[in-house]
Amino acid sequence: MRCCGGGHSRAALLFLAAAVAACVAPAAAQEPNTDAYFVSGFFSKLGRPAPSSSGAGGVCAWPGVSCDGEGRVVAFSAAGLGLAGAIPEDTVGKLARLQVLDLSGNRLTALPNDLWELGASLRALNLSGNAIRGALPNNVGNFARLQALDISHNAFTGSLPQALGSIADLQVLNASHNQFQGQVPSAVVFGCGNLVAMDLSGNALDGDLPDLSPLRSLAYLNLSGNRLRGSVIGAFQEQLRVIDLSNNRISGLNFSSGYAGSALMYLDLSGNELLGEFNVAGRFRNLRHVNLAHNHLSDANLLVSLGEISELEYVNLSSTGLHGQIPPQFSSRLVGLKVLDLSRNNVSGVVPDMSSLRLRVLDLSVNNLTGEIPVALVKKLASMDRFNFSYNNLTVCASELSPEAFAAAFAKSRNDCPIAVNPDSIKKRRGKRKGVKLALAVVLSLFFSVLGLLCLAVACRRRRKRCDTLPVVKQVSFKEEPAVSGPFSFQTDSTTWVADVKVATSVPVVIFEKPLLSFTFADLLAATSNFDRGTLLAEGRFGPVYRGFLPGGIQVAVKVLVHGSVMEDQDAARELERLGRIKHPNLVPLTGYCLAGDQRIAIYEYMENGNLHNLLHDLPLGVQTTEDWSADTWEDNVGGVATEIITPEGTATWMFRHKIALGAARALAFLHHGCIPQIVHRDVKASSIYFDCTMEPRLSDFGLSMIAGTSTDNDPLHHSPGYTPPEFSISENAMATAKSDVYSFGVVLFELVTGKKPVGDEYPDQKEANLVNWARAMVKANLGSSIIDPKIRDTGLERQMEEALRIAYLCTAELPSKRPAMQQIVGLLKDIEPKVAEQD
Repeated sequence: MRCCGGGHSRAALLFLAAAVAACVAPAAAQEPNTDAYFVSGFFSKLGRPAPSSSGAGGVCAWPGVSCDGEGRVVAFSAAGLGLAGAIPEDTVGKLARLQVLDLSGNRLTALPNDLWELGASLRALNLSGNAIRGALPNNVGNFARLQALDISHNAFTGSLPQALGSIADLQVLNASHNQFQGQVPSAVVFGCGNLVAMDLSGNALDGDLPDLSPLRSLAYLNLSGNRLRGSVIGAFQEQLRVIDLSNNRISGLNFSSGYAGSALMYLDLSGNELLGEFNVAGRFRNLRHVNLAHNHLSDANLLVSLGEISELEYVNLSSTGLHGQIPPQFSSRLVGLKVLDLSRNNVSGVVPDMSSLRLRVLDLSVNNLTGEIPVALVKKLASMDRFNFSYNNLTVCASELSPEAFAAAFAKSRNDCPIAVNPDSIKKRRGKRKGVKLALAVVLSLFFSVLGLLCLAVACRRRRKRCDTLPVVKQVSFKEEPAVSGPFSFQTDSTTWVADVKVATSVPVVIFEKPLLSFTFADLLAATSNFDRGTLLAEGRFGPVYRGFLPGGIQVAVKVLVHGSVMEDQDAARELERLGRIKHPNLVPLTGYCLAGDQRIAIYEYMENGNLHNLLHDLPLGVQTTEDWSADTWEDNVGGVATEIITPEGTATWMFRHKIALGAARALAFLHHGCIPQIVHRDVKASSIYFDCTMEPRLSDFGLSMIAGTSTDNDPLHHSPGYTPPEFSISENAMATAKSDVYSFGVVLFELVTGKKPVGDEYPDQKEANLVNWARAMVKANLGSSIIDPKIRDTGLERQMEEALRIAYLCTAELPSKRPAMQQIVGLLKDIEPKVAEQD
């Protein structure tokens, strides 16, 4: 830098000292119109202090900054820093040599006008996981040298600009999970011949697809969750490895002549309107994942053809009109098969022995299968995650299953276990031979136990004074320590539930996006006043949540997962790290964790504006509720800290209620369709939807069931009162699925439109005391307009609110198969999105 020059005099030395100080000073002290000045200004204009560094590296030594040989910034990353607001002008847009810009995982809302000035240099732009709204301007075509563009998981609207087609070097285009409408631009197909990956999923794109055959380099194609229709032309090319066109309205496929699909590994065409045959004979030899569910296929040889693809791991042909028999080669050739779903078809014949396969999921329910299920396969069921043979004409001997489990997995099947088999009689005969030995062992054990207790009592009597100084592990009760108000009686020694942690400072706290900060369990104790009830925010199904301030003024919500699980520490840490990488504008981000003894502690970004349950029922938004469904008790002051009481003005409107519904739907759609493996929330409810500082809705508590485990008294599989799907009342062995989340979301949507609680409110002209039965009856009778919440009735178009009730009606269908997928729900809610001009 110029400031590093020297001289011979004292003045030159003073100048040099001032220049070095300027290299580490904030934006106000940076030399104007330099890269350091622009980067520093970026942080300061967003209300954050600029990074600091020692030494002569200057801005090039700052975190997230890379420079070329001349000290000019060529890469800048500020991902996941919680930055909020519009990207400021005269900052990153002025970095003339910038090649890589990553601002993903923040809460940025708008683009600067000078961003397009980077067109001569920019190679990669990542703006994913923000809240950027409005249209994507045609100025994006200025990025003539751009190779990767990721604007996914934002709120962009309007059409995808044709100017994208002018970026000839573009290789990766990800515009998924926005609100783009209109057709897929033909200019992209004809102008971006170097595209390797294109993801436009989770939007509202419609119309016919253009011919995709010009995209000769395309290996990854995802257009799922839109409204595309007609036939697909040119999508099946030899170089493609992933094709996902699910949840659209596609009615036809056109394979090019000689197409073998030898590179294709993942194919998802589920949830479309495909008719007729789907010929896979001689194709897709390396296919591992195929999902054709919910179409109208008629190929009698489809199962036989799939049985020849030895690499298959996942097969879902549910609700496709499939007929024929399950071929025997499924057992001999598909050695890697893990998921097989042939449910709700017309499959006939017998169930082959598939015990040699590594199946995790097997669903053959609602077919025309006959005969006896092979004994070896029945024995293998205990190792599977899910299985279902219901509604066939099968016989089975499954003596190891409980009556409830048998009823759930083998409904309408015949239990054919031999009556002569009586395990109890065998146990009795064995027991007689062991009786004498067992009695002798008990007598000897009692003798030595009494002797040991006497010796211990004598020793303790002699050492009473010294015992007080030893680190004795003891369970503390409320009666013994009445002065401690925390629900777990936390202390900083070993006399608590974390007794194996003798020194709280030895247990690290991991903060994902601040890895250089060294926090310990002692900091958590200090931040929450030893987990005092004064800092308690909520009593959730997975454990209590406390508010705390970590050193540096970092405000967090600390959830203690009280149930625990058998998961090892290393596995729990790995799962928490995975959840920490899941980012979406409508999810409460997991920012860190702590493994203290047997407890798992999850640390979240603090949501200062409360939850939806508070909002709908006129309770203070700045205070969280403990989950007591019998009564609502609220305080306006928690732990001596005054909370902000947000008035209903501006929130009691149809536009805001719709924003909440759409945000929650986007979050669930992302968990169900955007995460691998899929994440089922298991406890969607109004009190799980929080509001951040900008009143953006955010869904909490996702992915915790594996880490927290379950308990018999409070099983998260069974949801909260009023939100439980009907299939859970039929069988205790019902599995939580994406469709059970859809049901619970439908209850929340009913709440948003009617303003009533799921249980406990008065429902006129309805004997059943729950919201779903009452609202569904009113919608079915075309009386939906009469149950709209009076608070919002005059704030928007009534027809939109009625349509929202119909969407909730679909979500709460009694049969899970009748409920739409969350991607479809997002599309339905977008169709009724209120505009400012529409408000009365």
